[in-house]
Amino acid sequence: MTSPALTLVLGGTGKTGRRVVRRLTDRGHTVRIGSRSSGIPFDWNDPATWQPALTGADAVYVSYQPDLAVPGAPEAIGAFAELAVRTGARRLVLLSGRGEPEAEACEKALAAVQGAQWTVLRASFFAQNFSEGDFLGPLLDGELALPVGDVEEPFIDADDIAEAAATVLAEGGHTGRTYDLTGPRLLTFAEATAAIAAAAGRELGYVTVPAEAYAAALAAHGVPADVTALLTYLFTDVLDGRNARLGDGVRQILGRPARDITGHFAEAAATGVWTPEGVS
Repeated sequence: MTSPALTLVLGGTGKTGRRVVRRLTDRGHTVRIGSRSSGIPFDWNDPATWQPALTGADAVYVSYQPDLAVPGAPEAIGAFAELAVRTGARRLVLLSGRGEPEAEACEKALAAVQGAQWTVLRASFFAQNFSEGDFLGPLLDGELALPVGDVEEPFIDADDIAEAAATVLAEGGHTGRTYDLTGPRLLTFAEATAAIAAAAGRELGYVTVPAEAYAAALAAHGVPADVTALLTYLFTDVLDGRNARLGDGVRQILGRPARDITGHFAEAAATGVWTPEGVS
């Protein structure tokens, strides 16, 4: 199958998006970044930005912000997919979440679009949330507090997601498939924090807090109410044990096991990311 001439990567400056861009570029593909901050302007809340971003694209990496669980996401995904197909971008790869009914509604909206050559990548929690995302600040302060107890999660390295996405976008042959992307083992958040502490060579703690206290702490730090509600939902409803199982999507797409997140932790620790004073 002929590789797409131009691939649009939505969220192309984010955790997975920028990694997808790098891998496609390394393969010799022409890539367009769609983002509110870089590349061609793209905003999920402004449909007027969709058409310019899609013009000339043959394939799209679809990463929805802030999360597929927010109200209106299925409608937006469906409308965007219809526009993409009409403009010639038929190969659509959606980054989705595991165990989220709202995300599954978005998947169905994508699959319902006639002519779409869709693929869904259902990913577990990213290892990079600890090194690049919202968990980094608390870890720098020495303690991560979340409303999650001993629930196990198969954390995945975002580099595996990006490599899988780039492969599907570049090679095709995955139309109509849904892949379950996870890491190779289950860890609690406390165990993941302990693994980071070992890699960083410093003491780090993990504390389980009530959902109400977590929401109050977010509000005290100026986090908007809708974002606070979303995060609380993800950490309480979605992380209730329903995803405490391994998926084999990485092996199915790439022909190799998923990378253990301790590899990412070791690499990130070597850069001093969890050391308050940084690397000397």
